[in-house]
Amino acid sequence: MIAHALAVIGNKRLGKELNSERAALIALYHDSTEIITGDMPTPVKYYNSEMQGAFKEIEKLAANRLLNMLPEDIKEEYYPLYFPKEGEAYLWKLVKAADKLSALVKCIQEEKMGNMEFASAKETIEESLLDMELKEVEIFMGEFLPSYYKTLDELK
Repeated sequence: MIAHALAVIGNKRLGKELNSERAALIALYHDSTEIITGDMPTPVKYYNSEMQGAFKEIEKLAANRLLNMLPEDIKEEYYPLYFPKEGEAYLWKLVKAADKLSALVKCIQEEKMGNMEFASAKETIEESLLDMELKEVEIFMGEFLPSYYKTLDELK
């Protein structure tokens, strides 16, 4: 949903021509390789460039394994959900940002419940989002993120 929202923001506010439905679909499938790899904690994945490269290769192998489980006549429909089509790099970057925004929302929810274990992660995620330098993310964080700090009663 966040990936879709970022693409809509890009289209409506920034005059871009992004396929918001495609962004949502890519986001839907983006973690499905974890069926095979398991969920690798972010600090481990990004410990250094060597580890990051190794993990990207593992994800690629897992994606290919999932694709090879599909019947031949439909495999081609799923390939572009695991590997970007030409010209889609920006859309995939928005999906990555949406994933980080989702993690940030989780940190906010945990803090609201009194769990301060997520404070450091929240700061790190906020910094990494700003480092992405995506105007869509800045707009989302400025306009939509504040509502995640509110209670249900405050949302009106």
